[in-house]
Amino acid sequence: MKKLSPISGKELIKIMCNKFGFRAIRQKGSHVTLTNDTIYVTIPQKEIRVGLLGVILRDCGITREEFLKEV
Repeated sequence: MKKLSPISGKELIKIMCNKFGFRAIRQKGSHVTLTNDTIYVTIPQKEIRVGLLGVILRDCGITREEFLKEV
């Protein structure tokens, strides 16, 4: 199984919007809030390390395997 690696916040936002059906609803400073009308998640626009990336994916209901297919 391939491991998660750090990713930039902008790249993660792009993947979440284009591949998983999320859309940006607001931005405050360097944090962008995304939603898919059921789940709300806030993503910082900086380097996101593996631990935070795992938490964001779990909160969104996305498995690591699903995410790694899209990266």
